[in-house]
Amino acid sequence: MFASLLSDSASWKYILSGLLGFLFVVFQIWMFVDAIRREEWLWAVFIFLTFGWGLSAVLYYFFVYRAAAPSATRGFELPGTQDRKRIKELEAQIHHLDKAHHHSQLGDVYFQQGKLEKAEASYRAALERDPQDLDTRAHLGQCLLRLKRPADARPLLEGVVAENPKHDYGHTLMALAETLTALGEIDAALAMWRQVTENHSYPRAKVQLAELYLAKNQAELARPQLNDVVADDAHAPAFQRRRDRLWVRRAKGLLRTMGG
Repeated sequence: MFASLLSDSASWKYILSGLLGFLFVVFQIWMFVDAIRREEWLWAVFIFLTFGWGLSAVLYYFFVYRAAAPSATRGFELPGTQDRKRIKELEAQIHHLDKAHHHSQLGDVYFQQGKLEKAEASYRAALERDPQDLDTRAHLGQCLLRLKRPADARPLLEGVVAENPKHDYGHTLMALAETLTALGEIDAALAMWRQVTENHSYPRAKVQLAELYLAKNQAELARPQLNDVVADDAHAPAFQRRRDRLWVRRAKGLLRTMGG
């Protein structure tokens, strides 16, 4: 009986080892395919050459995959941090001082984390205490847009842009352009995107402007915007390429559908 138990134990260890090995192979294939999809050719080669050992796949996961993971707030540059310590600090300040800017900063943290309902509640609490703050109004507008409530976002974003068209380095203007697009006001959105691209070179703006041109069958106007995105990416620093990866991929995809 004791020998039988040892045999069963050895069998379970063998099965568990095989299962873990299988999962690790799946993980490596997943990272290899992701590297190809992102056109990270050097990483793809390293993962392929070390297949079975797996260190390159693990490094790729931490340095590329996680860094480029999509979120509800991609494209926005909001203040604040995402860790629990910062949330606790802000909650303590709100408890003792109840200042508008603390509520707004807490909203920014939740926004960055993709907790949009909590962000909305914090922004609204901030506006109850300071209804005129531009940052809070703009960020609440962006939050409502991400919650798929463009009609609610519009007056907030329009009010901020009317006071300061350059607010948040053009990000508020881009959010308003996205809001108008979501509401189906294509001509107004086009004018807004043109205003953004006249002052900034954001791939996010150029790609969405090109998409609206294509929707109006104006490929000759769309192509230069997309070519600019691809050309700028080739000379951009690594951190910027990671940040803009989504839009660059979309630009390349649109150019392929247009015949290069």
